[in-house]
Amino acid sequence: MIKKRAGLYYVYNHTGKKKLSKGYRKKEDALKRLRQIEYFKHLK
Repeated sequence: MIKKRAGLYYVYNHTGKKKLSKGYRKKEDALKRLRQIEYFKHLK
């Protein structure tokens, strides 16, 4: 889940409570990080 706060995009967990990354200026960068997180989550 990606949320925009204070002009930056943050990646949160599926419940929206835990922040999983730093703030990104571009939504595309946040989406890229979200894809990386999902990839490593399902790597096993």
